[in-house]
Amino acid sequence: MNNLSYVDVAAQGPVKAAVIWLHGLGDSGHGFAPIVPELRLPAGHGIRFLFPHAPERPVTINNGFVMRAWYDLKTMDLQNRADEEGVRQSAAQVQALIDKVIASGVPAEKILLAGFSQGGVIALHLLPRLPYKIAGVMALSTYMGMPDKLKAEMNGHNKSTPVLVAHGTMDDVVPLSAGKAAFDSLKYAGFQVSWLDYRMAHSVCAQEVADLSRFIQQRLLQTTESL
Repeated sequence: MNNLSYVDVAAQGPVKAAVIWLHGLGDSGHGFAPIVPELRLPAGHGIRFLFPHAPERPVTINNGFVMRAWYDLKTMDLQNRADEEGVRQSAAQVQALIDKVIASGVPAEKILLAGFSQGGVIALHLLPRLPYKIAGVMALSTYMGMPDKLKAEMNGHNKSTPVLVAHGTMDDVVPLSAGKAAFDSLKYAGFQVSWLDYRMAHSVCAQEVADLSRFIQQRLLQTTESL
Protein backbone atom coordinates (compact mmCIF):
# COMPACT_ATOMS: atom_id res chain seq x y z
CA MET A 1 0.00 0.00 0.00
CA ASN A 2 1.48 3.32 -1.08
CA ASN A 3 1.62 6.12 1.47
CA LEU A 4 -0.38 9.21 0.56
CA SER A 5 1.53 12.45 -0.01
CA TYR A 6 -0.13 15.57 1.36
CA VAL A 7 -0.02 19.31 1.90
CA ASP A 8 0.92 19.91 5.52
CA VAL A 9 -0.24 23.20 7.08
CA ALA A 10 1.63 23.54 10.34
CA ALA A 11 -0.16 24.24 13.59
CA GLN A 12 0.10 27.58 15.33
CA GLY A 13 1.97 26.69 18.48
CA PRO A 14 2.56 23.15 19.76
CA VAL A 15 0.52 20.49 17.91
CA LYS A 16 -2.48 19.46 20.00
CA ALA A 17 -4.92 18.25 17.33
CA ALA A 18 -5.19 17.53 13.60
CA VAL A 19 -7.64 17.80 10.73
CA ILE A 20 -7.29 15.47 7.73
CA TRP A 21 -9.22 16.95 4.79
CA LEU A 22 -9.96 14.94 1.62
CA HIS A 23 -10.53 16.72 -1.70
CA GLY A 24 -12.95 15.90 -4.52
CA LEU A 25 -12.54 14.33 -7.97
CA GLY A 26 -9.79 15.83 -10.13
CA ASP A 27 -8.57 18.15 -7.38
CA SER A 28 -5.56 17.75 -5.09
CA GLY A 29 -4.64 18.57 -1.53
CA HIS A 30 -3.71 22.05 -2.73
CA GLY A 31 -7.37 22.76 -3.55
CA PHE A 32 -8.59 23.01 0.04
CA ALA A 33 -5.37 24.06 1.79
CA PRO A 34 -6.18 27.81 1.39
CA ILE A 35 -9.28 27.34 3.56
CA VAL A 36 -7.21 27.24 6.75
CA PRO A 37 -6.83 31.03 7.20
CA GLU A 38 -10.48 31.46 6.13
CA LEU A 39 -11.52 29.39 9.14
CA ARG A 40 -10.28 32.24 11.37
CA LEU A 41 -9.25 29.93 14.20
CA PRO A 42 -7.98 31.45 17.46
CA ALA A 43 -4.30 32.35 17.58
CA GLY A 44 -2.12 29.53 18.84
CA HIS A 45 -4.84 26.96 18.11
CA GLY A 46 -2.39 24.05 17.84
CA ILE A 47 -4.29 22.32 15.01
CA ARG A 48 -2.25 20.73 12.24
CA PHE A 49 -4.03 20.43 8.88
CA LEU A 50 -3.18 17.66 6.40
CA PHE A 51 -4.60 17.70 2.88
CA PRO A 52 -3.69 14.40 1.19
CA HIS A 53 -3.55 13.92 -2.58
CA ALA A 54 -5.73 11.13 -4.00
CA PRO A 55 -3.93 8.60 -6.23
CA GLU A 56 -4.01 9.16 -9.98
CA ARG A 57 -6.21 6.68 -11.86
CA PRO A 58 -8.32 6.41 -15.03
CA VAL A 59 -11.91 7.56 -14.46
CA THR A 60 -14.42 5.67 -16.58
CA ILE A 61 -17.10 8.36 -16.87
CA ASN A 62 -14.42 10.82 -18.04
CA ASN A 63 -13.47 8.57 -20.96
CA GLY A 64 -10.73 6.90 -18.96
CA PHE A 65 -8.83 10.16 -18.45
CA VAL A 66 -6.23 9.82 -15.69
CA MET A 67 -6.77 12.22 -12.80
CA ARG A 68 -6.61 12.30 -9.04
CA ALA A 69 -9.55 10.27 -7.76
CA TRP A 70 -10.23 8.37 -4.57
CA TYR A 71 -12.01 5.73 -6.66
CA ASP A 72 -13.25 5.13 -10.20
CA LEU A 73 -16.66 6.39 -11.31
CA LYS A 74 -18.15 3.86 -13.69
CA THR A 75 -21.69 5.23 -13.88
CA MET A 76 -23.67 8.34 -12.98
CA ASP A 77 -26.16 6.11 -11.14
CA LEU A 78 -25.71 7.11 -7.49
CA GLN A 79 -26.55 3.63 -6.25
CA ASN A 80 -23.54 2.23 -8.09
CA ARG A 81 -21.37 5.32 -8.54
CA ALA A 82 -18.65 4.49 -6.02
CA ASP A 83 -16.24 1.76 -7.11
CA GLU A 84 -16.12 -0.48 -4.04
CA GLU A 85 -12.57 -1.74 -4.52
CA GLY A 86 -11.27 1.80 -5.01
CA VAL A 87 -13.18 3.11 -1.98
CA ARG A 88 -11.74 0.40 0.23
CA GLN A 89 -8.19 0.93 -1.05
CA SER A 90 -8.31 4.68 -0.52
CA ALA A 91 -9.96 4.28 2.88
CA ALA A 92 -7.09 1.99 3.93
CA GLN A 93 -4.57 4.62 2.76
CA VAL A 94 -6.33 7.39 4.68
CA GLN A 95 -6.52 5.20 7.78
CA ALA A 96 -2.77 4.62 7.47
CA LEU A 97 -2.33 8.41 7.43
CA ILE A 98 -4.49 8.74 10.55
CA ASP A 99 -2.35 6.06 12.19
CA LYS A 100 0.75 8.06 11.23
CA VAL A 101 -0.65 11.20 12.88
CA ILE A 102 -1.51 9.21 16.00
CA ALA A 103 2.05 7.82 16.06
CA SER A 104 3.34 11.41 15.90
CA GLY A 105 1.71 12.08 19.27
CA VAL A 106 -1.80 13.36 18.45
CA PRO A 107 -4.48 11.27 20.21
CA ALA A 108 -7.13 9.73 17.95
CA GLU A 109 -9.84 11.68 19.80
CA LYS A 110 -8.10 14.90 18.73
CA ILE A 111 -8.21 14.05 15.02
CA LEU A 112 -11.05 15.29 12.83
CA LEU A 113 -11.75 13.87 9.36
CA ALA A 114 -13.26 16.03 6.62
CA GLY A 115 -14.12 15.25 3.01
CA PHE A 116 -15.67 17.03 0.04
CA SER A 117 -17.59 15.07 -2.63
CA GLN A 118 -15.46 11.95 -3.37
CA GLY A 119 -13.41 12.73 -0.29
CA GLY A 120 -16.60 12.77 1.76
CA VAL A 121 -17.43 9.27 0.55
CA ILE A 122 -14.11 8.06 1.98
CA ALA A 123 -14.70 9.92 5.25
CA LEU A 124 -18.17 8.40 5.63
CA HIS A 125 -16.80 4.96 4.77
CA LEU A 126 -14.20 5.23 7.53
CA LEU A 127 -16.47 6.69 10.22
CA PRO A 128 -18.29 3.45 11.13
CA ARG A 129 -15.29 1.19 10.47
CA LEU A 130 -12.33 2.81 12.26
CA PRO A 131 -10.91 0.75 15.13
CA TYR A 132 -10.70 3.84 17.39
CA LYS A 133 -12.77 6.90 18.25
CA ILE A 134 -11.96 10.18 16.50
CA ALA A 135 -13.07 13.76 17.24
CA GLY A 136 -15.58 14.21 14.42
CA VAL A 137 -16.37 14.00 10.72
CA MET A 138 -17.40 16.72 8.26
CA ALA A 139 -19.03 15.27 5.13
CA LEU A 140 -19.43 18.02 2.53
CA SER A 141 -21.50 17.85 -0.67
CA THR A 142 -21.20 14.10 -0.70
CA TYR A 143 -23.03 10.77 -0.51
CA MET A 144 -22.55 7.32 1.00
CA GLY A 145 -20.92 4.52 -0.93
CA MET A 146 -22.28 1.03 -0.24
CA PRO A 147 -25.00 2.11 2.23
CA ASP A 148 -26.36 -1.45 2.12
CA LYS A 149 -23.18 -2.67 3.88
CA LEU A 150 -23.22 -0.10 6.69
CA LYS A 151 -25.07 -2.19 9.27
CA ALA A 152 -23.02 -5.34 8.62
CA GLU A 153 -19.61 -3.65 8.71
CA MET A 154 -19.95 -0.92 11.33
CA ASN A 155 -18.55 -1.09 14.84
CA GLY A 156 -19.38 1.03 17.86
CA HIS A 157 -16.21 3.11 18.25
CA ASN A 158 -17.67 6.25 16.66
CA LYS A 159 -21.36 5.90 17.48
CA SER A 160 -21.14 9.01 19.68
CA THR A 161 -18.76 10.93 17.40
CA PRO A 162 -20.38 14.12 16.05
CA VAL A 163 -20.87 14.02 12.28
CA LEU A 164 -21.77 17.10 10.24
CA VAL A 165 -23.36 16.49 6.83
CA ALA A 166 -23.54 19.69 4.74
CA HIS A 167 -24.87 20.16 1.21
CA GLY A 168 -25.81 22.77 -1.37
CA THR A 169 -29.48 23.00 -2.33
CA MET A 170 -28.50 23.72 -5.94
CA ASP A 171 -25.90 20.98 -6.28
CA ASP A 172 -26.11 19.53 -9.83
CA VAL A 173 -23.17 17.12 -9.34
CA VAL A 174 -24.24 15.31 -6.17
CA PRO A 175 -27.98 15.88 -5.66
CA LEU A 176 -29.19 17.17 -2.32
CA SER A 177 -31.22 13.97 -2.00
CA ALA A 178 -28.00 11.93 -2.00
CA GLY A 179 -26.62 13.91 0.91
CA LYS A 180 -29.92 13.52 2.74
CA ALA A 181 -29.85 9.77 2.12
CA ALA A 182 -26.39 9.56 3.70
CA PHE A 183 -27.61 11.57 6.68
CA ASP A 184 -30.68 9.33 7.05
CA SER A 185 -28.61 6.13 6.81
CA LEU A 186 -26.28 7.28 9.58
CA LYS A 187 -29.10 8.53 11.78
CA TYR A 188 -31.04 5.29 11.37
CA ALA A 189 -27.89 3.33 12.29
CA GLY A 190 -27.59 5.33 15.53
CA PHE A 191 -24.80 7.80 14.73
CA GLN A 192 -24.74 11.36 16.11
CA VAL A 193 -25.32 13.20 12.85
CA SER A 194 -26.44 16.76 12.11
CA TRP A 195 -27.48 18.41 8.84
CA LEU A 196 -26.85 21.83 7.29
CA ASP A 197 -27.71 23.05 3.80
CA TYR A 198 -26.84 26.19 1.91
CA ARG A 199 -28.08 28.02 -1.15
CA MET A 200 -25.12 27.01 -3.33
CA ALA A 201 -24.05 24.56 -6.03
CA HIS A 202 -21.33 21.88 -5.71
CA SER A 203 -19.02 24.17 -3.80
CA VAL A 204 -18.29 25.81 -0.45
CA CYS A 205 -19.73 29.17 0.66
CA ALA A 206 -18.75 31.71 3.31
CA GLN A 207 -21.50 30.71 5.76
CA GLU A 208 -20.47 27.07 5.47
CA VAL A 209 -16.84 27.96 6.20
CA ALA A 210 -17.98 29.80 9.33
CA ASP A 211 -20.04 26.78 10.40
CA LEU A 212 -17.13 24.41 9.73
CA SER A 213 -14.87 26.60 11.85
CA ARG A 214 -17.36 26.43 14.70
CA PHE A 215 -17.57 22.63 14.41
CA ILE A 216 -13.78 22.27 14.36
CA GLN A 217 -13.41 24.49 17.41
CA GLN A 218 -16.14 22.63 19.30
CA ARG A 219 -14.49 19.30 18.59
CA LEU A 220 -10.80 20.16 18.91
CA LEU A 221 -10.49 23.21 21.17
CA GLN A 222 -11.69 22.76 24.72
CA THR A 223 -11.68 26.43 25.66
CA THR A 224 -13.20 28.72 23.04
CA GLU A 225 -15.12 31.64 24.51
CA SER A 226 -17.32 32.17 21.45
CA LEU A 227 -18.81 28.67 21.71
